[in-house]
Amino acid sequence: MARYLFIANYGPQGSRALMQAGGSARVTGIEKTLSGLGGRLESFDFAFGGDDAFVIVDVPDAETAAAVALTVNASGTVSVRTVALLTPEQVDRAAQIRPDYSPPGQS
Repeated sequence: MARYLFIANYGPQGSRALMQAGGSARVTGIEKTLSGLGGRLESFDFAFGGDDAFVIVDVPDAETAAAVALTVNASGTVSVRTVALLTPEQVDRAAQIRPDYSPPGQS
């Protein structure tokens, strides 16, 4: 399983629908969507300021995360940015990998 953060921003239509149905209904809807894809909702927090919601999900793979983002964005009611999340252990393993890399302009 892979964890992703979806940063959501509601458009006018999405905001109206959220006001009518409430936040709990939105969480239930996301849980149903993810369950049907073999994933689960880890956390869902509404916010105010620059972004409207922060949603952390656990899904089978990058393709599933992309499918969710594409479907949500295609709805036109909300737009999401997707961020792949790494555990501290994954960063530990990544730190042990030594790519052969030369910066631009250096051979």
